[in-house]
Amino acid sequence: MRFYIWVLCFLLWSCKQETTSTVLQKELQKTSYEAPSVVLKDLFIDVQLSDVFRDSKTFVDCTAKLPYDSILEMYHREKTLPNFRLDQIVTENFELPKEHQSTFEYHAQNTAKEHIEALWPYLTHVADTMYGRNSLIPLPNAYVVPGGRFREVYYWDSYFTMLGLVESGKFATIEAMLDNFAYLIEVFGHIPNGNRSYYISRSQPPFFSQMIKLLASYKGDSVYLKYREALRKEYEFWMAYDNSEKTYKHLVSTEFGLMNRYYDALNQPRDESYKEDYNLKNEGTTDSLFYRHVRAAAESGWDFSSRWLRDAAHLNTMNTLEILPVDLNALLYGMETVLIKCFENEDPNFILELKKSQQNRIEFLNTISWNQKLGVFEDYNWQAQQPTGRLSLAMVYPLYFKMVSQEQADAVANVVSTQFLKPGGLVTTNYPTGQQWDAPNGWAPLQWMAVIGLENYGHHDLAKTIMQRWVALNEKVYAATGKFMEKYNVEDLTLEAGGGEYPLQDGFGWSNGVYLVFKQKLDKANHK
Repeated sequence: MRFYIWVLCFLLWSCKQETTSTVLQKELQKTSYEAPSVVLKDLFIDVQLSDVFRDSKTFVDCTAKLPYDSILEMYHREKTLPNFRLDQIVTENFELPKEHQSTFEYHAQNTAKEHIEALWPYLTHVADTMYGRNSLIPLPNAYVVPGGRFREVYYWDSYFTMLGLVESGKFATIEAMLDNFAYLIEVFGHIPNGNRSYYISRSQPPFFSQMIKLLASYKGDSVYLKYREALRKEYEFWMAYDNSEKTYKHLVSTEFGLMNRYYDALNQPRDESYKEDYNLKNEGTTDSLFYRHVRAAAESGWDFSSRWLRDAAHLNTMNTLEILPVDLNALLYGMETVLIKCFENEDPNFILELKKSQQNRIEFLNTISWNQKLGVFEDYNWQAQQPTGRLSLAMVYPLYFKMVSQEQADAVANVVSTQFLKPGGLVTTNYPTGQQWDAPNGWAPLQWMAVIGLENYGHHDLAKTIMQRWVALNEKVYAATGKFMEKYNVEDLTLEAGGGEYPLQDGFGWSNGVYLVFKQKLDKANHK
């Protein structure tokens, strides 16, 4: 009898939990998400252009203690008084953000793997509630943040974090994050850069399809059915087009059909980097779309890199909107592959459209992006009607999605081995510009894309070498610092990575994830 009572109580509790989650989602959808620059007006500009905070992201992540109008009224009244202090207005009226892992206790005796396993709970954010006057977009389910100054979920980071969550057996967390992304697509029509109001105007490299594929590989095809409508809606976001225009948002019309570019709906300084963008624009550029170039580069995840610069050296020559990137078009090909899986035998016209688009992308890559002489895929400047001439690890994305011939893959593998392989893994580009997505830095997601791409075409020894060097570097830095970093210097193993608009971050979601899966793959290979 007790057993049946327990079952009844559990079912009632489950219904209550589901109802609570549904109600929360409905309430969240009613919310108007306005960026700090909108709600704080001139106070926002004055703070961001001052020296109140060293990091521009700090203020936009603060929580206001009073209604915004009340703070603005106080600010306008007091700024005319003698001895006015801007920093005092801020500290008295805003709560500063905290890092998720700030209470984490490092134990020197832990191995790198044990360290990550212990760190996961500190990087995991429980479901948000309706609270606070801040920029956070509340999510109805748990999610993992990268760490450090990155206190919210990030779109493309999450796929590589999930690779590690798989190794840790945290499938419920993976599904919760997928549910969150599906929710964001429902509310905004796309997955924003991160769950902050100042990120809504753009997305990030579209890895949602690969997240679905990852979870389906463990839970079965029901995963495709669960998320297929959300994925189709995301595809519509990336493929929205006006036939009267050659270029429209994320699309450019080419002789090979519609190809994708990175894009942002706004053309103004980023809230989270307002001072940096404002000063950069005033250094001497007359480009009316400059801020949108900057924001589009931020959507790429490669912020910033020589890939997006006209002269490969100066940020004020950014021309991201003019570039059709190899990696983005390969990612859309991958999304189309998953959509075909989701809707096979159900929507033949849609399937035909997807397959035609895939054929167009392959023809574009082979005809326009492929440099036969160098043996690489290059980004293409559609306005100049020529490749950019910049070599980067974006070249491995077509291999990852199996879009190329064996001969092309062999040529790319040779370039990776001779020009990109360094003592600590793969360098991002060959250009030491001082930007963080250039030499001498290496990044976890690009190591993963390269390794799987190379394995797809039989280059197992090179893939293993990359994994061994990356794992060794991660473990070396962990032994010295007790941390996993956002990025690494793969050329000089005695130095930290550099570049970027902020100090080196630790945590770190995607580094944790790629390390764990590489470690597992290497251990498995060694025990064969």
